Amino acid sequence: MKIAVLPGDGIGTEIVAEAVRVLNVLDLKFETETALVGGAAYEAHGHPLPESTLKLAKEADAVLFGAVGDWKYDKLERQFRPEQAILGLRKNLGLFANFRPAICYEQLVGASSLKPELIAGLDILIIRELTGDIYFGQPRGRRTAVDGHFPGAEEAFDTMRYSRPEIERIAHVAFQAARKRSKRVTSVDKANVLETFQFWKDVVTEVGKEYPDVALDHMYVDNAAMQLVKEPKKFDVVVTGNMFGDILSDEAAMLTGSIGMLPSASLNSSNQGLYEPSHGSAPDIAGKGVANPLATILSAAMMLRFSLNQPEAADRIESAVKQVLAQGLRTADIWSAGTTKVGTREMGDAVVAAITKKTITG
Repeated sequence: MKIAVLPGDGIGTEIVAEAVRVLNVLDLKFETETALVGGAAYEAHGHPLPESTLKLAKEADAVLFGAVGDWKYDKLERQFRPEQAILGLRKNLGLFANFRPAICYEQLVGASSLKPELIAGLDILIIRELTGDIYFGQPRGRRTAVDGHFPGAEEAFDTMRYSRPEIERIAHVAFQAARKRSKRVTSVDKANVLETFQFWKDVVTEVGKEYPDVALDHMYVDNAAMQLVKEPKKFDVVVTGNMFGDILSDEAAMLTGSIGMLPSASLNSSNQGLYEPSHGSAPDIAGKGVANPLATILSAAMMLRFSLNQPEAADRIESAVKQVLAQGLRTADIWSAGTTKVGTREMGDAVVAAITKKTITG
């Protein structure tokens, strides 16, 4: 097993270090190799995704990714911005299926901004198509308008598009995932306005006929956003396009108390995957040792389950995280009165201790 470790920028280096520490106490045989990505790679190599980093990612069984980005890079040309690294990895590795579980742990019910009765026991799986939609559609760019409301004015444009095979493969992933859960799929679209998503709805409906044991319903994205905060437990598996999935999964993250608790997995057809926390690089707290590493640690658990075929090891990590929360340990983002505030390293220490059955004192 070979793991490419790409810490990235900001808090990425801190949280990935804790996830690697956790992996190292599992008594598994694997090789890790670290490389620069994002702003750190731009500083060293003039590009956020150097060829050497891309080569490493392609050769690895899985990629453990931190986060990229910093405000100081916002004025760079788009192709040199740190965020292009993650888009490049998705495209080059063919990572089309993004799994974002939103689970509210029993101990964190009080950390959510919603009423406890709305989110206690919450367990949603958002499956986001990752390589199509408006993020990758062509043509795109800027030009002088020749028609519309303001001909002659400068305008910008992006193209939303999906092909039948792209929709079919993500739909199959969603229905197969639902079969292992509560057998319910909600497909989120904007079919009342967008031709792209009328097509999406039609294709998902066709695929759904191959899964008669799974209930399928359709929901417009604006209603889905509302229902996530009104009645989130009505959802089981949610499948949607790239842009809608980006937005809704971050909304769902906050139902759990903090985006610092949400892992994610991005898989290709061979189950090679990129695993990262759902949050960003948080440059405002980088280097302060206060970031929550649990989303990254849980992402490592997903890596073991989906790409490295080590489900028992994944269970050990997830169980350890629950134990640590039950002990009352909290980073700043999930801290509340009556719990113990700890830093990034201390939280990693606690997870390692729970796995190795050692007691942390202090």
